[in-house]
Amino acid sequence: MTATTKQPGAFRRLFRGETSFDFAGRWRRWFAISGAVIVIGLASLGIRGLNFSIDFKGGTIWTVSSNASVATVRAAVGAAVPGFGQSTVQVLTNSLTHKRTVQVEAAAKVTGNQSEVAAVTNALAKVAHVSPNQVSLSDVGPSWGSVITDKAIEAVIVFLIVVSIYIWLRFEGKMAVAALTALVHDILVTVGIYSLSGFQVSPDTVIAFLTILGYSLYDTIVVFDRVQENTRGLASSNRLTYSDTVNISMNQVLARSLNTSLVAILPILSILVVGAWILGATALEDFGLALVVGLTTGAYSSIFIASPLLALMKEREPRYAEIRRRLGSAPRRKLTPVAVAGPAGEFDDDDLDVPGSVAGDGGEAQAQAQPIPLRNPPRPATNVPPRPRKKGRRG
Repeated sequence: MTATTKQPGAFRRLFRGETSFDFAGRWRRWFAISGAVIVIGLASLGIRGLNFSIDFKGGTIWTVSSNASVATVRAAVGAAVPGFGQSTVQVLTNSLTHKRTVQVEAAAKVTGNQSEVAAVTNALAKVAHVSPNQVSLSDVGPSWGSVITDKAIEAVIVFLIVVSIYIWLRFEGKMAVAALTALVHDILVTVGIYSLSGFQVSPDTVIAFLTILGYSLYDTIVVFDRVQENTRGLASSNRLTYSDTVNISMNQVLARSLNTSLVAILPILSILVVGAWILGATALEDFGLALVVGLTTGAYSSIFIASPLLALMKEREPRYAEIRRRLGSAPRRKLTPVAVAGPAGEFDDDDLDVPGSVAGDGGEAQAQAQPIPLRNPPRPATNVPPRPRKKGRRG
């Protein structure tokens, strides 16, 4: 009886780097998904725009100490003045004194006259069981928000220039183009999601937005570093196309990219769900939402946008185009990192028996190792019977 070896599960193959997903070959699918999301987001941006906070639009802020819930405050101000039910209501809690403060924000276009301001003030005082004089009132102009926007745009431009120079010097020009394209993809997708969902864009959102650009770039550089390392080994042998090298590299770092993204997203989700939505610390909501959307988009773009785009651009170079043309008629089989990598993760070109046929199903190498010839091989056996010995006479 022959013992059957149990195949490792999908998760074990993923974290061992034994998967064989075709990232570069399915670039049309990834680009179509991203293109559809971007087009829908840009259409929403042109029709609905963004929901800017009072810091960008200007308006009035009411603040009062109260234990009332957000729903109670919103119902009270909505009953006092029609239209104020959609105003931003936040509950702020002092961690030292445990004192709760209700803050109501209304944009300048909502605040029509002083009678409406007085009506909202009286409604808040009634809910908080205080006199109207204990409700603080402040006006915010839109100039501060415009200054933040200008500074954020300047920071993004400087960031992109410095990053482009670094990637160009550290790797190469085509990798810099692919990384910047992934960053632009993240910006467009994030802006589109905010426009479609109606999430509020506040100064915290701008700060989080600058943070996710750096994270997205970090994940892309990790992938490109492995691609560059493998290019010196596999692609230099002229036995694999650049797309094959990118696929092998992506399968090797896929578990690392997913782990990094999950480790970054899970704490933010905890802050967002537990802190903002359950405990009512709504000041964390804008920052947490921007980080969750941006980190998810950045992880997607580094895997499905930057790497396939790099493969497409490199395949147009004469050297890799010639390899593609020469290997086009060869029988292509499934490529797995296990079949072409040694114990230390180094690729072994001796395992590449035929162009494109380096691994079979299940991640095992198809090309079997040839036996090492012996220096003094034994003589082959023959079927000729031995000659009988002649019996001599005894003297």
